Amino acid sequence: MGNLKGVLRAYGEGNIFGEAYGEGPVRVLWLHGWTRSGADFAASATELAGAGIASVALDLPGFGASPLPAVAGGSAMYARLLAPVLSDLGSAPLVLVGHSNGGRVATVLAAAHPQRVQALVLTGAPLVHVSAPVRPPAAYRLVRAMHRRGLVSDARMEAARQKYGSRDYRNASGMLREILVASVNESFESELALVSAPVALVWGENDLVVPLEVARRIKELLVASPDVRLDVLADTGHLVPLERPAALSAHVRRLVGGA
Repeated sequence: MGNLKGVLRAYGEGNIFGEAYGEGPVRVLWLHGWTRSGADFAASATELAGAGIASVALDLPGFGASPLPAVAGGSAMYARLLAPVLSDLGSAPLVLVGHSNGGRVATVLAAAHPQRVQALVLTGAPLVHVSAPVRPPAAYRLVRAMHRRGLVSDARMEAARQKYGSRDYRNASGMLREILVASVNESFESELALVSAPVALVWGENDLVVPLEVARRIKELLVASPDVRLDVLADTGHLVPLERPAALSAHVRRLVGGA
């Protein structure tokens, strides 16, 4: 049955860490969401290891055991950082599983390295905007403009960020906040059009973070994929890897087997 418990290993240039499950050639790479870690996939990865399918659940740079990247950037930067990891895991194509922000990175990898991606599983991934972005309040915009002119102190600017920013923004600082700012308004229509692998969209019916409407729009944009399936999970929210790990692993098993 191989190793059913994750073993922490270093990948890439030795500065990206992840839990390895099972033995033999790695077939699956798990990519987690913002503020999360590869541990979110422990139940799914353990189940697959028991079925003889080896996988790696990465801690993306800046989360879990992996240190922050040297510079700030969005999903394209993260995909570049992870490209050496794909090489580490052998020459066979992989099933990439991306939850939330990890789905952004997985989509960029699938578009940029089609020969390395056997299939894509996306869950709760904010890849497109289905409504106009919300403009920051006028009071925040005023403080920001004054801060840029040196009329407002750093402390007052940070107080405004804490008052008006999103929960993720308030909880982030330094480089991690810069990465969040670079990522939050990204859209992936062009990358989705390039994905040529089969895709499973596994979505919580009650996902309030990335609503089901996003999944339906993603499905429309996957014009080059030979097989796109949308599985809507009843009574499930945004954290599908924790709420419905068996449903997630079932799709991965199907795609690993090519069924």
